[in-house]
Amino acid sequence: MMSNKRILTWVGITLSALAYTACNAPSQVQRSPNKTLSAAYNGQAADSTANVGKLKWRDYFTDPQLNALIDTALHNNQELNVTLQEIEISRNEIRARKGEYLPFVGLRGGAGIEKAGRYTQVGSSEATTEIKPGRETPEPLPDFVVAAYARWEVDIWHKLRNAKKAAVNRYLSSVEGKNFMMTNIVSEIANSYYELLALDTQLNIVTQNIEIQTNALRIVKMQKEATRVTELAVRRFEAQVLNTQNRQYAIRQRIVETENRINFLLGRYPQPVLRNSQNFENMLPTVIHAGIPSQLMENRPDVRQAEQDLAAAKLDILVARANFYPSLGLNAAVGLQAFNPIYLGNVPKSLMSTLVADLAGPLINKNAIQATYKSANARQIQAVYNYERTVLNAYIEVVNQLSNISNLEQSYATKTREVAALNESTNIANRLFTSARADYVEVLLTQREALESRFDLIETKMQQMNATVNIYRALGGGWN
Repeated sequence: MMSNKRILTWVGITLSALAYTACNAPSQVQRSPNKTLSAAYNGQAADSTANVGKLKWRDYFTDPQLNALIDTALHNNQELNVTLQEIEISRNEIRARKGEYLPFVGLRGGAGIEKAGRYTQVGSSEATTEIKPGRETPEPLPDFVVAAYARWEVDIWHKLRNAKKAAVNRYLSSVEGKNFMMTNIVSEIANSYYELLALDTQLNIVTQNIEIQTNALRIVKMQKEATRVTELAVRRFEAQVLNTQNRQYAIRQRIVETENRINFLLGRYPQPVLRNSQNFENMLPTVIHAGIPSQLMENRPDVRQAEQDLAAAKLDILVARANFYPSLGLNAAVGLQAFNPIYLGNVPKSLMSTLVADLAGPLINKNAIQATYKSANARQIQAVYNYERTVLNAYIEVVNQLSNISNLEQSYATKTREVAALNESTNIANRLFTSARADYVEVLLTQREALESRFDLIETKMQQMNATVNIYRALGGGWN
């Protein structure tokens, strides 16, 4: 069993180590030629206190149509609405725990009848007792009572208050869970939206290439008629056109699936997603400022959620420990009681009152209490591991995305030069083929390579935009 002091020391050492690593790792990235940590795309020195994770999503994403989709999702997403009800359940749990350490007052009314045996102490006493002069005690004896009663467990060990505080921590944990879900929803919609723009651009590229290749096929057919090429060249060019035409169907299917993925997140049935993909190739990724490691702990909802769960687990141990101690309870009642209802108003003769205090504690067979206490300790250690894992995962996500942004920037620049070179090669190959100085196979291969390179360029651009979304999520943005 791990003590609380040891657990807190363990968490402190872990966080210190992570903070030290986080402070040093970004500085190494800043010294690289790309300066991805400070300003990934403009090469300027970053403000160490700036953090894009603190920006509201409306300020981070500048596309109005994307913002409209996110706004709709945050209102209609079913999973998010389910989480909101879980928050309401946690809030009611606080009310329930608060009511446990306040006095409980109620009203009670009752009627009964009792027949005691003649040869018992009660029966023999009633047989020789007159309820009134000259009138024996009724047999059997009715009993009518109307009373107010109160129960209160004196919280001398703060067991009930700690249970309420644990409920508060779990409520705050559910709120952070909702925030984390909002962050994920925002990032999923943004990533799907950029994927949709990329697919539109690729479909447009395919359409353009179909037109270019169709013109090339017409020229080849003319050359065949002039006996400059054979039927083989015509068939190869025709197959190339058909292959490019076939690509558009797979892209259209991906567009439908991506649109419906967004529709699902928005909580609506399939319909077209409004977007403007004309300038996708010219989009510039957002300048990234990662800030300092402590801001990661402040911004990430999953880290804050794990912190609240850890605090609640600690309080659960205090509650479980208090079960080993005696509990003090107070019971009181005041009301009217008589053997006949007509005498209930005969005050003060019908007035009754009780006040009882009891102190009780476990003595033998504490197995259930011990099991509860050990389970609370195990859950606290679980919470420590979960907190440690969440912090580590958050830090690794940030480092991975910063590296991804840097590498994608270089990849896009290289791929742009490759596309330019292949486009020029296509023009040269076409001119040479027209003047019979190049084989048709060279033209086909060059066209195919140029098309593939443009597809790769669009894919890289999409990954760049997704990286800016993922780093925003990794830094804890999207929920505030």
